[in-house]
Amino acid sequence: MPEEFDVPHRLRLAPDPEGQGGMAVFEIYIKTTPERLWEAITDPEMRAKYSFGVQTHSDWTPGSEYGSGVPGGIDIAEGENLEVDPPNRLVQTFTALWSDEVKEAGASRVTWEIRRVGDSCMLTVIHDELPIDANPELYGGWPMILSGLKTLLETGELLDTPGSLRYSQAGRGS
Repeated sequence: MPEEFDVPHRLRLAPDPEGQGGMAVFEIYIKTTPERLWEAITDPEMRAKYSFGVQTHSDWTPGSEYGSGVPGGIDIAEGENLEVDPPNRLVQTFTALWSDEVKEAGASRVTWEIRRVGDSCMLTVIHDELPIDANPELYGGWPMILSGLKTLLETGELLDTPGSLRYSQAGRGS
């Protein structure tokens, strides 16, 4: 594997204060509106631009299911939308599907919280209910995904990250 793709996940899980395993919390500020940020999270084509080509499809109602995958490629994740409050909050179960190793972790939870701050938004992503010894692949991609989201919304451009480069190369058969 080319070195530019082989970036170790340096994030460590923190114990969940509610005693539900491990958690990782990510906070980022993005110059956008809550509505535009919500669209970027829920629109499959827009999401694919910053999430390694992965589209997420759902009807985005409480209790509905969602599926994430690379079109014509592999299934990445599936789950249930537990809370849907556009454009403020989305809570989902998350079951990773891309390898047998990550499937063993079972379902975890991802919470997206959007809060307007002046002419920007604070986005907090909480990935919790993870096994405390969870494979870092389950939560280690969030910094790349959120950096790509910020770049897309603020500049309209795509961001090269080790994840995006790896999956673009895989899509070309390299």
